[in-house]
Amino acid sequence: MAVKIPQELQEFMKGKQGWVATSSKAGVPNVSIKGSLRLLDDEHLVFADLFSMKTRKNLSENPVAAIMVFEEASKRGYMFKGATEQIGSGPLYDQTAEAIHKAMPQLPAPKYVVKVTVESIWNQSSGPDGGKQIA
Repeated sequence: MAVKIPQELQEFMKGKQGWVATSSKAGVPNVSIKGSLRLLDDEHLVFADLFSMKTRKNLSENPVAAIMVFEEASKRGYMFKGATEQIGSGPLYDQTAEAIHKAMPQLPAPKYVVKVTVESIWNQSSGPDGGKQIA
Protein backbone atom coordinates (compact mmCIF):
# COMPACT_ATOMS: atom_id res chain seq x y z
CA MET A 1 0.00 0.00 0.00
CA ALA A 2 1.37 3.39 -0.99
CA VAL A 3 2.33 6.01 1.58
CA LYS A 4 2.35 9.77 1.04
CA ILE A 5 5.77 11.35 0.67
CA PRO A 6 5.81 14.34 3.06
CA GLN A 7 6.17 17.76 1.42
CA GLU A 8 9.51 18.35 3.17
CA LEU A 9 10.93 15.20 1.55
CA GLN A 10 9.46 16.12 -1.82
CA GLU A 11 11.46 19.36 -1.62
CA PHE A 12 14.54 17.48 -0.39
CA MET A 13 14.47 15.14 -3.42
CA LYS A 14 14.82 17.90 -6.02
CA GLY A 15 18.05 17.70 -7.99
CA LYS A 16 19.44 14.71 -6.13
CA GLN A 17 20.67 11.37 -7.39
CA GLY A 18 19.55 8.15 -5.80
CA TRP A 19 21.21 4.83 -5.13
CA VAL A 20 18.82 2.05 -6.10
CA ALA A 21 19.21 -1.29 -4.35
CA THR A 22 17.68 -4.41 -5.85
CA SER A 23 18.00 -8.11 -5.23
CA SER A 24 17.78 -11.14 -7.49
CA LYS A 25 15.34 -13.96 -6.81
CA ALA A 26 18.23 -15.78 -5.12
CA GLY A 27 18.94 -12.76 -2.88
CA VAL A 28 22.05 -11.45 -4.64
CA PRO A 29 22.07 -7.66 -4.08
CA ASN A 30 22.94 -4.89 -6.51
CA VAL A 31 23.22 -1.11 -6.05
CA SER A 32 23.20 1.34 -8.94
CA ILE A 33 23.23 5.13 -8.90
CA LYS A 34 20.43 6.81 -10.87
CA GLY A 35 20.90 10.40 -11.98
CA SER A 36 17.43 10.33 -13.54
CA LEU A 37 15.63 9.76 -10.22
CA ARG A 38 12.74 12.15 -9.70
CA LEU A 39 9.51 12.53 -7.80
CA LEU A 40 6.52 11.58 -9.97
CA ASP A 41 3.80 12.52 -7.45
CA ASP A 42 3.27 12.28 -3.69
CA GLU A 43 3.30 8.44 -3.74
CA HIS A 44 5.71 7.54 -6.57
CA LEU A 45 9.31 7.92 -7.69
CA VAL A 46 10.58 7.24 -11.20
CA PHE A 47 13.99 6.60 -12.76
CA ALA A 48 15.27 5.50 -16.17
CA ASP A 49 17.31 2.47 -17.09
CA LEU A 50 19.94 3.34 -19.65
CA PHE A 51 22.66 0.74 -19.02
CA SER A 52 21.65 -1.23 -15.89
CA MET A 53 21.47 -4.88 -16.88
CA LYS A 54 21.67 -6.12 -13.28
CA THR A 55 18.96 -3.71 -12.09
CA ARG A 56 16.71 -4.80 -14.96
CA LYS A 57 17.29 -8.52 -14.32
CA ASN A 58 16.76 -8.16 -10.57
CA LEU A 59 13.54 -6.17 -10.95
CA SER A 60 12.23 -8.75 -13.41
CA GLU A 61 12.81 -11.48 -10.81
CA ASN A 62 12.03 -9.50 -7.66
CA PRO A 63 10.11 -6.24 -8.31
CA VAL A 64 10.95 -4.40 -5.08
CA ALA A 65 13.61 -1.75 -4.53
CA ALA A 66 15.11 0.48 -1.88
CA ILE A 67 16.23 3.95 -2.95
CA MET A 68 18.63 6.01 -0.84
CA VAL A 69 18.95 9.78 -1.30
CA PHE A 70 21.61 11.58 0.74
CA GLU A 71 22.85 15.15 1.03
CA GLU A 72 26.45 15.36 2.18
CA ALA A 73 26.35 19.00 3.33
CA SER A 74 23.50 18.51 5.80
CA LYS A 75 24.14 14.80 6.51
CA ARG A 76 20.44 14.20 5.78
CA GLY A 77 19.32 11.06 4.02
CA TYR A 78 16.15 9.10 3.38
CA MET A 79 15.39 5.61 2.11
CA PHE A 80 12.27 4.88 0.10
CA LYS A 81 11.15 1.25 -0.24
CA GLY A 82 8.50 -0.04 -2.57
CA ALA A 83 7.13 -2.10 -5.42
CA THR A 84 8.31 -1.35 -8.95
CA GLU A 85 6.83 -1.44 -12.40
CA GLN A 86 8.97 -1.47 -15.56
CA ILE A 87 7.46 0.71 -18.30
CA GLY A 88 8.74 0.49 -21.88
CA SER A 89 6.27 2.74 -23.68
CA GLY A 90 3.51 5.27 -23.13
CA PRO A 91 3.27 8.79 -21.69
CA LEU A 92 5.53 8.28 -18.63
CA TYR A 93 8.20 6.60 -20.74
CA ASP A 94 8.00 9.34 -23.41
CA GLN A 95 8.14 12.15 -20.83
CA THR A 96 11.17 10.62 -19.09
CA ALA A 97 13.01 9.90 -22.35
CA GLU A 98 12.44 13.48 -23.52
CA ALA A 99 13.75 14.94 -20.24
CA ILE A 100 16.89 12.81 -20.44
CA HIS A 101 17.46 13.77 -24.07
CA LYS A 102 17.13 17.49 -23.23
CA ALA A 103 19.55 17.21 -20.31
CA MET A 104 22.10 14.94 -22.01
CA PRO A 105 21.48 14.49 -25.75
CA GLN A 106 24.48 12.17 -26.13
CA LEU A 107 22.77 9.44 -24.05
CA PRO A 108 20.64 6.74 -25.66
CA ALA A 109 16.91 6.49 -25.07
CA PRO A 110 16.03 4.54 -21.91
CA LYS A 111 15.38 0.84 -22.29
CA TYR A 112 12.52 1.40 -19.86
CA VAL A 113 11.58 3.55 -16.88
CA VAL A 114 10.85 2.26 -13.42
CA LYS A 115 7.88 3.57 -11.48
CA VAL A 116 8.25 2.96 -7.75
CA THR A 117 5.20 2.92 -5.51
CA VAL A 118 6.60 4.11 -2.18
CA GLU A 119 5.45 1.77 0.60
CA SER A 120 7.70 2.99 3.41
CA ILE A 121 10.15 5.83 4.13
CA TRP A 122 13.05 5.65 6.56
CA ASN A 123 15.25 8.38 8.03
CA GLN A 124 18.88 7.70 7.16
CA SER A 125 20.26 10.98 8.49
CA SER A 126 23.15 11.25 10.88
CA GLY A 127 21.96 11.57 14.47
CA PRO A 128 19.45 10.10 16.87
CA ASP A 129 16.59 9.82 14.33
CA GLY A 130 18.66 7.75 11.89
CA GLY A 131 16.98 4.42 11.17
CA LYS A 132 13.50 5.51 12.26
CA GLN A 133 10.53 4.92 9.99
CA ILE A 134 8.87 8.13 8.80
CA ALA A 135 5.95 6.69 6.83
